[in-house]
Amino acid sequence: MLEKLSKWKSTMSSQEKSKDIDDINVPKHIAIIMDGNGRWAKQKGLPRIAGHREGMKVINKIVRKADDLGVEILTLYAFSTENWKRPKTEVDYLLKLPERFLNKELPTLIEKNVKVRLMGSIEKLPEHTKKAVSKAVRETENNTGLVLNFALNYGSRFELINAVKEIAQQVESGTLHPAEIDESVLTEHLMTAELRDPDLLIRTSGELRLSNFMLWQVAYSEFWFTDVLWPDFNEKHLVEAIAVYQKRARRYGGV
Repeated sequence: MLEKLSKWKSTMSSQEKSKDIDDINVPKHIAIIMDGNGRWAKQKGLPRIAGHREGMKVINKIVRKADDLGVEILTLYAFSTENWKRPKTEVDYLLKLPERFLNKELPTLIEKNVKVRLMGSIEKLPEHTKKAVSKAVRETENNTGLVLNFALNYGSRFELINAVKEIAQQVESGTLHPAEIDESVLTEHLMTAELRDPDLLIRTSGELRLSNFMLWQVAYSEFWFTDVLWPDFNEKHLVEAIAVYQKRARRYGGV
């Protein structure tokens, strides 16, 4: 345990931490679309699952870095509702990764006061995945530090449709009047109801799209795209994204 904590602390020197960014204006919620594992593997003549394995290792580094920088919420797009279309062998491997990551890192996450959270539809997930995630959520529920929010079997359109259905049921039952429906009502029915919206959205691998990820929540987020493939993404790239974020003026439609 002491060795793990030591590794956590040593990922970055205090000089590296503050050299390029303003500690006061660190985005409180960062969301990341972790893309490029398959292309990384293809470039190296490896099977796609090798890219996913390397990508899992990056999660550990970025979580430590985000915590060190003072980020409050880190949302990671781990598996989308569209990912079921991939070959079964790849899907099976992808759904083993949360279990592998949490089985290895949970003791350290607990010690570092990280709170693990899940958003997505867990019904279709295999039992071993549900068991590992549920255990991590349960054992960290009282932690008060960084919120590590995994988007697992998540799709924003699915989320929004469910929210609309729940609101419609309230209207039908007479507990909600249509005139009372506003942004806050819809937000309360989303999977992120207890979280603030992302301040910064990062997508790796050079793709310039949201891929059905947090469509409502990122309405006023700052976007940062990079050609770096997720297995090659590191702490310096995270700092670079935050540095760019800090140079932007967030006006939320105002002047």
